[in-house]
Amino acid sequence: MSVKPGDKAPDFSLPTDGNGKVSLSKLKGKKVILYFYPKDDTSGCTAEACAFRDMFPRFKKMDATVIGISRDSVAAHDKFKKKYELPFTLAADEKGEVTERYGVWIEKSMYGRKYMGIERATFLIDEKGIVRGVWHKVKVPGHVEAVLAAAKAL
Repeated sequence: MSVKPGDKAPDFSLPTDGNGKVSLSKLKGKKVILYFYPKDDTSGCTAEACAFRDMFPRFKKMDATVIGISRDSVAAHDKFKKKYELPFTLAADEKGEVTERYGVWIEKSMYGRKYMGIERATFLIDEKGIVRGVWHKVKVPGHVEAVLAAAKAL
């Protein structure tokens, strides 16, 4: 089941880079951009992370929190964050509970082989915890700009 605009965003609590912890319920009163990505330090995921990094000051100016979520470990997130100087939180959903709750754990196929993986997707959540924007099957060029525009419009 996928989360749709108008739905209450499913709460979660996950470990993060730097041995932190992030809970959606503790971010009430802020706009939250949750972006799900398949794997740290792969070409598409790096391009997306760097696009969010480059636009981060604009998100910060509107008091929006950016959180990247994948099933990688906290240690992998620490390396990825340091290597690309990412200024936002990376959360580790190693058990896959959050990716399943948001409906982004899907069947994929590559070279005819089917497997389960994370769909590149972004969710814009308003200050009251309501999902206001959803982007599935994200293509990186222009995506972060679209999310920023939607966040400004709230």
